Amino acid sequence: MFGSMMDRPLLVSSLLEHAERQFGATEIVSRETGGALFRYTYRAAASRARRLAKALTRLGVAHGGRVATLAWNNHRHLEAYFAVSGSGAVLHTCNPRLHPEQLAYILNHAEDEVLMFDATFLPLVEAGAGHCPALRHFVLLGGPEDMPKESRVPGLICYEDLLAASDDDFAWPEFDERTASTLCYTSGTTGNPKGVLYSHRSTVLHSFALSVPDTLSLSAHDCVLPVVPMFHVNAWGIPYAAAMNGCKLVLPGPKLDGASLFQLMEDERVTCSAGVPTIWLSLAQYMEQHGLVPTTMKRTVVGGSAMPQAQIHTWTQRFGVEVRHAWGMTETSPLGTQGCLLPKHGAATIDEQCAQRAKQGRAVYGVEMRVVDADGNERPRDGKSAGELEVRGPWIAGAYFKGEAPALRNGWFPTGDIATIDADGYMQITDRVKDVIKSGGEWISSIDLENAAAGHPAVLMAAVIGARHPKWDERPVMFVVKKPGQDVDKAGIVAYLADKVAKWWLPDEVIFLDTLPLGATGKVQKVDLRREYANVLDCVA
Repeated sequence: MFGSMMDRPLLVSSLLEHAERQFGATEIVSRETGGALFRYTYRAAASRARRLAKALTRLGVAHGGRVATLAWNNHRHLEAYFAVSGSGAVLHTCNPRLHPEQLAYILNHAEDEVLMFDATFLPLVEAGAGHCPALRHFVLLGGPEDMPKESRVPGLICYEDLLAASDDDFAWPEFDERTASTLCYTSGTTGNPKGVLYSHRSTVLHSFALSVPDTLSLSAHDCVLPVVPMFHVNAWGIPYAAAMNGCKLVLPGPKLDGASLFQLMEDERVTCSAGVPTIWLSLAQYMEQHGLVPTTMKRTVVGGSAMPQAQIHTWTQRFGVEVRHAWGMTETSPLGTQGCLLPKHGAATIDEQCAQRAKQGRAVYGVEMRVVDADGNERPRDGKSAGELEVRGPWIAGAYFKGEAPALRNGWFPTGDIATIDADGYMQITDRVKDVIKSGGEWISSIDLENAAAGHPAVLMAAVIGARHPKWDERPVMFVVKKPGQDVDKAGIVAYLADKVAKWWLPDEVIFLDTLPLGATGKVQKVDLRREYANVLDCVA
């Protein structure tokens, strides 16, 4: 026997409709590419999104057609989020930091028909337009004043002119909630990027999960600043969840330096944010150098890579901002875990609390996870038994776009992460399968070594790879970026680590660099380090 409830589809457009009707006067603040701030409301954003949806229909974008974006976090990009998906087409957010060949590959693989882009990326579009034959329309996200006098882009359309030629008399269509809504590609560090095709249903369910108290705890009382790019896994779903909850939304545009972020946070009275650890490291440096503390910021979600415990301590104790570690990936929409403390942790010391926060957290409702051995057998949830992390749930990818590779293994998605899960459900990533260092038949966690080194007062950033070794197969090599005005040598690093990790984990070599190679999403590109330093131990073995 079935229940007798109405069956209404969960659609992306319903999120914007809800925001327009319930929070219509709530403000959205957007930093333009040129630096100025633009202000309007959810009501105005909904009207412009309907204009855009109508304009796209006029351009010939049909149900299921793909519309690509190359854009920063700004109000026009936000309008595209809702207009494209809401009209029944598929929004494909492209990472402009990808290698040009990879960018052309994903535009062609997705069979995008329209490309909408910020003026910043005009040279990139001019260079690649001829390599993407399926693209029929190019739209510059700006007004007439932003249009170039000359351009090699065929038939370049001005976004504001496109909207001006439409009205907002557009009714959002209804269709099956399993219809594709957005398309994101993996970073493609090994081989070509793979597409992950999200549905309206998965996006709305993900928004619910993101909103609950033990995740981001979003409400109409919050002012949310997504520092994570809108081209990176849909800004972790924050634009959708903000509309669902009526949060004031602050979009930072391209200015992500410490000074700009701090000023924006203070001026707009931001309460909640999200971004990768390198962003918070840069912002913490700026505040420490100028003796500043945030006055309204209450919490931030950190993901993309592990935030060192020392940095968590700085944010929670010096700045009074709760750090909520999260874990996810493109294939998980991305929310998989959230790292709130449990009531029992209230009696723990500050260091113990920070150590707990350094874990990647507990599975949110809707996500199941387990760790398995090489034969697929589940490992004990004791916080010690490591294995490959597998997940499943209603916003986890069941396959890749166009079926390029089977995503599932016995109904579970294999993440490629090595992890442990404890009795309370806290998951901790100990390494990536491809990054774990195999030395003399034993495993060394590059993440644990990096986190330990990050606690040294002279260390700004640290990264560890396994370099080939004639006797031990691999041995750890550490790369260190020193804080300005600080000094330390290899002996100092090794001595500092001596009582923090096993003796046989100590790095065979410590190499000091001015910067570490960062990828398109702010992660350290270990593949670049391995490419250059894989043989560095040959001369010291």
